[in-house]
Amino acid sequence: MINRKFFFEETKTRLFNGTINSQQQKTLTNFINVWEADPVTYKDARWLAYMLATTYHETDKKFKAIEEYGKGKGRKYGATDPQTGKSYYGRGYVQLTWDYNYKKMGDLLDIDLYHKPELALQDEYATPILFVGMNRGMFTGKKLSDYFNGTKEDWVNARRIINGTDKANLIADYGRKFYAALGIIP
Repeated sequence: MINRKFFFEETKTRLFNGTINSQQQKTLTNFINVWEADPVTYKDARWLAYMLATTYHETDKKFKAIEEYGKGKGRKYGATDPQTGKSYYGRGYVQLTWDYNYKKMGDLLDIDLYHKPELALQDEYATPILFVGMNRGMFTGKKLSDYFNGTKEDWVNARRIINGTDKANLIADYGRKFYAALGIIP
């Protein structure tokens, strides 16, 4: 169980320059609730810490499901699909991109993300996209248990779950700070 008082005080100090706004509080609380509701699937607190770090980075510290800055302009995934009339630029907590990822994730979660990619911006969908996607390796084939398990702790290479090693050291630092703030109570 997570000591929430300790968690919010520590994250406020370590990551949010002394202030957590209502949106950040809401999303952080939601993530902790989802985590604690499924202890069979989510066993390792480092997983939660790394998901928090990823969200912190991918949402520009807002902890709000957002659209990619520039909406994929100049990138293939940002072009409008002639069949659907939609663009599959980054959205949500993990910046889900590419039509095939929207389709794959939508099929897995029984959400029509392919025809309605904007649904990835709603908390009720953005949260399972993050949790299920990172747990099962739905984005790059790499998953949380590849980097955090009984014999391994690799904060830097865990970035490969989402996006190669882009900003890997920075996000690893965020992850360690979130992990320290979790204050797990056995």
